[in-house]
Amino acid sequence: MGIFGWLILGLIAGAIAKLIIPGKQPVFWINTLILGVVGALLGGFIGRAIFDADVDQFFSLSTWLLAIGGSLIVLLIYGAIVGRRGSNV
Repeated sequence: MGIFGWLILGLIAGAIAKLIIPGKQPVFWINTLILGVVGALLGGFIGRAIFDADVDQFFSLSTWLLAIGGSLIVLLIYGAIVGRRGSNV
């Protein structure tokens, strides 16, 4: 899968993760893209390391589930960091 595929996968996975997590996150679409791509890479890394999953195919269910799971993790960490910083103001 090329860079364009990872960008599309990351954008969609980040948007789905943003819909799954309740509440309002201060995340714009470009942040969603970045967090989604980072989450997709994290999910792919975790999937290969733990489950020995093949994440090279765009239309594979395991690729999508791992990308969404990784995006959820990254979005939760980002929300905790930004939320903690915003409460001190």
